[in-house]
Amino acid sequence: MSNIQDKVVIITGVSSGIGEATAKELASKGAKLVMAARREDRLMKLQEEIQNNGGDAIYKVTDVSSHEQMEELANCALKEFGKIDVMINNAGLMPLSPVHERKINEWDMMVDVNIKGVLYGIASVLPSMRERKEGHIINVSSVAGHLAFPASSVYSGTKFAVRAITEGLRQEEAANNIRTTIISPGAVATELTDHISGTELKAAIKEQSKIGIDPVSIARAIAFAIEQPSDVAINELIIRPTVQEL
Repeated sequence: MSNIQDKVVIITGVSSGIGEATAKELASKGAKLVMAARREDRLMKLQEEIQNNGGDAIYKVTDVSSHEQMEELANCALKEFGKIDVMINNAGLMPLSPVHERKINEWDMMVDVNIKGVLYGIASVLPSMRERKEGHIINVSSVAGHLAFPASSVYSGTKFAVRAITEGLRQEEAANNIRTTIISPGAVATELTDHISGTELKAAIKEQSKIGIDPVSIARAIAFAIEQPSDVAINELIIRPTVQEL
C-alpha cells in the first residue's frame, strides 16, 4: 500500500499544469483530495475525471489571495474528511517584466498570490496539524527562487520568499512532527507564461519554454516527498529539464 493511501491532501492552483497533474497522480495513489482554484468549470471537469477513475476528490472555488477563503478551504477539508495530512501551496503567477516598466499591478498580484497565498495556506492548516502533531506542507517555489535574471526581479523575489518562509517553518515546526518541502521546478510545459503582458518578452520566454518538461514529472516528485515515512522529510527538490542551463 502506498504511504499516500487515504491521506487528505489540499492542492491549490489545481485547474491546470502542475496542480492538475499532481491531483491526478495523488488520486491514483489513493489520496483524498480537496482541490482549489478559481475556474470552477475546470475544477468540475477534473473532479469528474478523478472520480470516474475511482478516485476521491472534492473541490472548492478559492482565491488564495483571500485569507478568509483559504480558511474556508481548510474548514471544508476538515468537515468532509476530519483531518488534513498535506497542504500543497501550488498556485502562482509569473508576469515577468523589467522593473523600469513599473507594472505595479502585476507586482501586487505576484505578492498577493505567490507570497500571501502561500502564507494563508500555511496559516489555514497549521492549527489542526499542530494539534495532531502531524502534517506535511509543500510549497512550490521555482528555479527563479534560487537565482534572478533580467525581467525576473519581482517574480524571483516572491519565489526566494517562498523558500525562506518554508525553511523558517521547517525549523519552527520540526518538534511538532510537521514536515516541509520546497519544490523548485525549472522550465515546465504549463500556462505560466500566459501571464506575461509584454509581447516581445512573452514570445522570447515561450521560445525558451519549448524545452519544458511535462508537469507529471513535478507531480511525481511531489508524490515522492509525500510517500516517505513520517520520520523522513524531503526538504527541497530542484527539478529541471536535462537541457536547461539556467
